[in-house]
Amino acid sequence: MIGDIYGKTGRETLERQLPVLINRYHPDWIIANGENVTAGNGLSAKHARGLKKCGVDVITSGNHIFARLDWLEVLKDHDYILRPHNMAAESAPGVGCRVFKKENLAPIAVVNLAGRVFMDAAECPFKVFDRLFASLPGEIVVIVDFHAEATSEKLAFFWYVNGRATIAVGTHTHVQTSDERILPNGGTAVITDLGMTGANDGIIGVDRDTVTGRFVTGFSDKFLCAPGPGKIEGMFVDTGPGHRAVAVERFRIVESALKKS
Repeated sequence: MIGDIYGKTGRETLERQLPVLINRYHPDWIIANGENVTAGNGLSAKHARGLKKCGVDVITSGNHIFARLDWLEVLKDHDYILRPHNMAAESAPGVGCRVFKKENLAPIAVVNLAGRVFMDAAECPFKVFDRLFASLPGEIVVIVDFHAEATSEKLAFFWYVNGRATIAVGTHTHVQTSDERILPNGGTAVITDLGMTGANDGIIGVDRDTVTGRFVTGFSDKFLCAPGPGKIEGMFVDTGPGHRAVAVERFRIVESALKKS
């Protein structure tokens, strides 16, 4: 699972470094958060296809998936893209829960939900998960991208789905946390935030002078994607009997560090 991909720097970093990760882990499935892929705010059809070409199987998202005017068409035409299920009406285009299949592999269910603390309006993610989980076939790996701001809300959600979700990860903050673990009793693999795929020397992917200026003056120009060097962050999970997680490993590849070594 790969943390939020931010802008051109994130796309280019993914293209360079995903083969390295594939060679290291030999994953059956690759899931990436893509809500910031296009100019740092939303996801275009062109860039969605670009992620797919790189090897991403499923693209999850967050509140910024609705930022572009073409979000309706993007979700209608690309069934490998999910939106937070609890941030739009059931009748709206797209879904936040889908079963994905590959030849010679067991299917997986991927769920995309958004938190409500310091976030845009959304239906209760805890109740929506209950509803979605009840609709899924039994004996299937369930993977949740919980796109949320508050650490406490993320942790509460992880414990709430422990034993039902195989994997539950946080996204949105673009800052990788070092608390990856498998929860006791239920066996769900979790991490508070996967981190970010984008500029290592920006501010959560954005040009740092623009962000600093906003804090100093109270206003700023349009946010621009910071240039490289890039980094890619996320977590690898191995699953075992009973669709439980048996091992987790957090990863971070920083291209500047590679160049110096």
